[in-house]
Amino acid sequence: MSSADLKKKNGLREKYNEVKFAHPSERECAKILDFYQIQWQYEPTTFPIEWDKKGNVIQSFAPDFFLPEQNLFIELTTMSQRLVTKKNRKIRRLRELYPHVNIKIFYQRDFKNLLIKYGIRSKNNSQ
Repeated sequence: MSSADLKKKNGLREKYNEVKFAHPSERECAKILDFYQIQWQYEPTTFPIEWDKKGNVIQSFAPDFFLPEQNLFIELTTMSQRLVTKKNRKIRRLRELYPHVNIKIFYQRDFKNLLIKYGIRSKNNSQ
């Protein structure tokens, strides 16, 4: 079991600059944004996307990052295809309900290429 798996199993989150991230890829993304002096906020907004018959929120979505200067939300998806499909559904619903919200999704291959491009991970070490 990897250390990330162990942390996840034990409920620990990846920490960087006093922010606790749910996944190591989110921490790496924050480091890249900091390197380029791009202001970011981690999961600052949760959007309700489904309600029950009484109007209670039963499903919501919190994008990973918000870049205030770009007015852009970013969602990283570096997980299994089954979970990617579920996340894509949530993002489609968010776009239907909140068309004014600007959101970009980065898939696993996009994020790996970004890490390789900035020398954080080599092609041979792109797990």
